[in-house]
Amino acid sequence: MAIIEWKKDGTVAIMTMNTSENRHNPDFNRVILEVFDEIEADGETSSVVITSSDEKNWSLGIDVEWISGAMGRGELDAVKEFTYGLGRIFTRILQFPMPVIASINGHTFGDGTIMACACDFRFMKADRGYFCFPEVDINIPFLPSMIAIIRKAIPAYKLDELTCTGKRATAKELEESHVIVKACPDAETLLQEAIAFARTFTKGRWIFGENKRRFHKHIIEIIEKEDPAFIENPSQWE
Repeated sequence: MAIIEWKKDGTVAIMTMNTSENRHNPDFNRVILEVFDEIEADGETSSVVITSSDEKNWSLGIDVEWISGAMGRGELDAVKEFTYGLGRIFTRILQFPMPVIASINGHTFGDGTIMACACDFRFMKADRGYFCFPEVDINIPFLPSMIAIIRKAIPAYKLDELTCTGKRATAKELEESHVIVKACPDAETLLQEAIAFARTFTKGRWIFGENKRRFHKHIIEIIEKEDPAFIENPSQWE
């Protein structure tokens, strides 16, 4: 089974992440960018829904086993390139010329949560799954762009709570804080609701692309101008 695959449901592109934890590593980075390219090349799609085939997890973030192994082998160039790759994923979502909707049907942690925040809208399953930033517990600081992406999606009072405590937030409280559009009772309803919402977007791609470029200009500038100082200096990674 492919790491990520997609299909069309009318004008909606449904992107499905297919590994058990959907962790981010070089292969994940490469494939998700390829899939976004394929979706954009299809002239009939006007929105994207990102889901997971795993019933438990949407995305658990960075592949710790891969990055620890690379660091242990002294493969710093590979780790740097991977980290730049995360910025390319975030940039692609932030500038994608149609709405990107996260259909969070399981746990999302760390970099997976940041990817969900990069999306334009979020729906989440209420009966199981946590939304969490564990960085404070594992002593990994956010890159400057990651902070900007989180701030885009989460009100300041909730952002402080989640990032300072590492709390595992539920769909219901995220709905109350307007981090997600809707907390859905189960996985089936979640995907139905996300797709139905995605179908409401029928405007031209140009206006979405241009507005997203303008709204997110400051985040893209941070990715391009501020992140490299941290990525290129391993002493600042921990």
